[in-house]
Amino acid sequence: MSMTIAGPDGQSRCRWCAAAPEFLDYHDTEWGFPVSDDHRLFEKLCLEGFQSGLSWRTILAKRQNFCAAFHDFDFDRIARFTQLDLDRLLQDAGIVRHRGKIEAVINNARRAQELVKQEGSLAAFIWRYEPGPKQLAKPQTASTSAESLALSKDLKKQGWKFVGPTTVYAFMQAMGLINDHAEGCVIRAKVERARKKFKRPGH
Repeated sequence: MSMTIAGPDGQSRCRWCAAAPEFLDYHDTEWGFPVSDDHRLFEKLCLEGFQSGLSWRTILAKRQNFCAAFHDFDFDRIARFTQLDLDRLLQDAGIVRHRGKIEAVINNARRAQELVKQEGSLAAFIWRYEPGPKQLAKPQTASTSAESLALSKDLKKQGWKFVGPTTVYAFMQAMGLINDHAEGCVIRAKVERARKKFKRPGH
């Protein structure tokens, strides 16, 4: 089966973005483009954690609600959440009301603060796990990688939750640590150019 389909403009896109109308814009403008902003990285990692066991469409549809509920994923603010905030979030029908996942975001916000103290930024730490050019698998054929296993292990060691290797691999795809657009997808080259221009944090 081909990994690409024709988009509305007749150009090839990754097959998965045809699964729901809202996927196209996310695929064309965000997925795979490199990110160095700590709050955006934290958002992407949290959303991938929420997605665990659910469809990405569910998460994307609720994304604005998640951003509102979690103060745009400002982890310094989330780290101060109390039991009252947890109770409020568990009543919020606009997000995924899963106690374990909500508690994980609050926990991970505190871990993110510790990591920033240690490393200077979340971005500096995460971008260390970028695979070398020789290590890249064929796009979209894997759900984990040596790097996602290593990053997952290191985050867990530091006390992060809901950061299994598959969740971390999806995060790496989404935030541009790897370019996993299919060969032949019109956006693949755009992402490649963005990655070439991108200044790696800590370099």
